[in-house]
Amino acid sequence: MNKPSIFLPLALIIIGALWFLRATDILPPSYIILSIALCVAGVLVLIFDGINKQSIVAAPLLIYCGVAVFLFYRELLNLSPLIALGMVVSGVLMLIARSDLVPDKSTPPAKNSQL
Repeated sequence: MNKPSIFLPLALIIIGALWFLRATDILPPSYIILSIALCVAGVLVLIFDGINKQSIVAAPLLIYCGVAVFLFYRELLNLSPLIALGMVVSGVLMLIARSDLVPDKSTPPAKNSQL
């Protein structure tokens, strides 16, 4: 006899726990969680991917987006200057990525399989 999936009980536990933490104000606001998640994702991209032409653009942009979300929801900056600054940061990072000083993303060597 097959056991039923544990997806529904786990989903109920996770949703209920998050709802409880949110209702009791133990969990921080959503924008703070999103800001932290974006910044952590940017740092993790640099750690796991290293510095290369792709990560030199993606990682700082993720960190910038996390900071921008925080600044916007704390009402420290309006959306328009954040988007304008994001465009400038994106352009600068893309120019840096074009430099010969930044290495290409290394690809694992292809396996020679003889049939």
